[in-house]
Amino acid sequence: MRLTIERLRTLVLAAGALLIVALVAFLALGRWKNRLILKELPRRLGADIQREANGFTYTQSHGGHTLFKIHASKVVQLKQDGRAQLHDVQIELYGQDGSTVDRISGGEFQYDQKAGIATAAGPVEIFIMRPGVAPAVAPGAGGRIPASPKVTAPLANAAQTAESGQIDVKTSGLVFDQNTGIASTTQRVEFAMAQGAGSSIGAEFDSDKGYLILDHDVELDVQRGAEAVRLRAGHGEFDRSQLACTLRGAVAGYRNGQATAGQAQVTFREDGSAVRLDASGGFLLTSASGAKIAAPTGTLNFDERSRPTNGLLEGGVTMDSVSSTTHVNGSAPTARLAFAAGGELRHAYLERGVAMHSEQQGQGLPRIVRDWRSPVADLSFRNNAGGQLQMASVQGTGGVVITVQSQRPGGPVLPSRMSAGQVNGEFGPRQELTRITGIGHASLEQTSAAGAHQIVNGDRLVALLAPPAQGSNSARPGAKTAPADPAQQIQSATIDGNVVLLQQQPAKPGEAAQPPMRATSGHAAYDAAGESLHLTLHPRVEDGNLQLTADLLDVSQASGDAFAHGNVKATWFDTGVSQPGKQAAPGGLDLGGQGPVHVVAGEAQLHRATSQATFRGAARLWQQSNSISAPEIVLDRTRQTLVARGSGSSQPVNLVLLSSGGAALPAQNKAAASPSIIRVRAGDFKYSAAERKAMLHAGPDGPVLAETASGTSASSEAEIVLLPPGNHAGPGGSAAQLDRLTARGHVLLNSNGRRGVGEQLVYSGESQQYRLTGAAGAWPTLTDPLHGTVTGEALIFNSRDDSVSIEGQGHKTQTQSVAPR
Repeated sequence: MRLTIERLRTLVLAAGALLIVALVAFLALGRWKNRLILKELPRRLGADIQREANGFTYTQSHGGHTLFKIHASKVVQLKQDGRAQLHDVQIELYGQDGSTVDRISGGEFQYDQKAGIATAAGPVEIFIMRPGVAPAVAPGAGGRIPASPKVTAPLANAAQTAESGQIDVKTSGLVFDQNTGIASTTQRVEFAMAQGAGSSIGAEFDSDKGYLILDHDVELDVQRGAEAVRLRAGHGEFDRSQLACTLRGAVAGYRNGQATAGQAQVTFREDGSAVRLDASGGFLLTSASGAKIAAPTGTLNFDERSRPTNGLLEGGVTMDSVSSTTHVNGSAPTARLAFAAGGELRHAYLERGVAMHSEQQGQGLPRIVRDWRSPVADLSFRNNAGGQLQMASVQGTGGVVITVQSQRPGGPVLPSRMSAGQVNGEFGPRQELTRITGIGHASLEQTSAAGAHQIVNGDRLVALLAPPAQGSNSARPGAKTAPADPAQQIQSATIDGNVVLLQQQPAKPGEAAQPPMRATSGHAAYDAAGESLHLTLHPRVEDGNLQLTADLLDVSQASGDAFAHGNVKATWFDTGVSQPGKQAAPGGLDLGGQGPVHVVAGEAQLHRATSQATFRGAARLWQQSNSISAPEIVLDRTRQTLVARGSGSSQPVNLVLLSSGGAALPAQNKAAASPSIIRVRAGDFKYSAAERKAMLHAGPDGPVLAETASGTSASSEAEIVLLPPGNHAGPGGSAAQLDRLTARGHVLLNSNGRRGVGEQLVYSGESQQYRLTGAAGAWPTLTDPLHGTVTGEALIFNSRDDSVSIEGQGHKTQTQSVAPR
């Protein structure tokens, strides 16, 4: 708000100049009452006349000092009514030390001896020696004008000295009542001095009480340096004994605005400088641009050079500013003002409930509404290059809340909210808010255009706001990214200390809303251009039953996706099982075991819209004894699926599963019944937890390789089926294990020195048997080092007793052999 509060000084000084001028003028009339002694004037003129060529001269002295000198071209005593007439009168009134002289001149004066009233029949001109205190006449002048030396020359020298700094007062219809000591006129009073000129209609001065009244239409035009100041008041009063001036309906106009007061009382020092201004009945400051600050009552204190030092506005302070695109208003019950040594406003301390509201909208630009609420607010001001007063900063304490609503033409309303125990705001050269710092329980809350709701809490928050929109919002030709959306007020932000992020995505049509994603860290940085929040210093994210940590975590405000980088560690808890203090959520994963699923990787991405989690960079996932590793692992928590992808022969998909190992064997073979490990290598891997089935395919550089304790197979693809936990499981049913593995396409089996070739191989985890079959019209073959090559419809390899069974043409043949070590 560009209000130069220092202009109040001009109002005060202008009022002081006006009233001191009027005071000196009527003091001169008071001296006329006390010294002229008009009641005895006719007798003295007759007794002490000294004839001159051009009229009569009378001099009154006391103690060898001249008090006044009267010169009239003619004196007429009217005996019939006791009145006297003086023509072409000039009266010179001298100070006690003879250094000052005031002069009164008029064409004709009439004096009624019986009533004690003297009346000027025509115009009267009073020449008053200017007061010696510079601030009373020339605001901004330094110190006191040196007094003239004592007059030792003839009286003509004193009169000549008066002309160099005199104040010229003109009026008519002047009436002086000797009995009451009151001089008054109902006519126009005009006065002129070196700094300016002024006038009023009607005036009254009580010389005994020292009370001056300017009746109405008070005007004063003062030149303050290169600037003209115009003072207007409906009524003015001055109490000489209290050195106090009261103005009603006062208006001071200056280059950059005006100040008005329903009633203003100014207290002066004896040297004429202002001490205090008390305004009531409405106090208003208005800038040239239309900015206003108002209060029912106000007080300003001044230094010895009439420069304001501090002030207080009470009764409900309001501020209002309107530009072509922005409207700002604010309010507070009270405002304390503090000024710099030069009289410029530097601080405004608002308290007992501060509210500020602004609205910004222009052609083709978004509509932005801001609201500030705080118990107290400290506003700091500065001067720009042109000398105009500007907001520099604002500090709110006691709990500050800032809300913003932005809306593009035809678009949705996007709300945001910031709060903290203390908030500091900084303003740019165009009075735009450029930086906000929140300290103590800081919170930043935003809603994206897609409806995603995000809240970030921390100990300290620093936000940089986007500059005012200029022209089109479209991206520049050749730019890699579009410029920041002007409707998005926060351009960047950092949050430090106990950072907590809550991200809530909007519910899909016909579906319930997902539980919010929660992330924590020691530091967070927000980037509006990418609409993302970067979490560092031990970041951790919790999304439903997923918990994830990494070196760096990025969270997108628009999509809600989370991107983890460096030392990624994730854990899924059992599906539908709630953790202590957390809401149960679907989305777990069962990889044939029990308990949580763990993942480590170089980086990860959590897709909120699809509930997918993608892990890359030496990713490894495991649940109890079952594990899978690959360059990329993708988990779909909604569909309960897992996809792993390899990258050439150097980075294949590796799967490790637990086989039940013969739970139905007799007691004498318990050694062989212990669970065994199955290892599978493939180009890709797809698993459905609902079906408990996985598919593996060969990669471009090699087939699917499956290794058990008794053999190794190679094929184009493989299918794995797992047993559910507790069903046909190993001892105690602690984990679900391999039910069967089916290899298809160009199957090659190596088992205990035997080599089998066929089209399909089925391995049973329960019996640990291989069943090899061929394609239509092509039987599988078995090559044994001891027995040669055999074939049949199906070849069955028994891992436990190292036997081979051949089935074909309605009969079954069994071959027993011992493979060389």
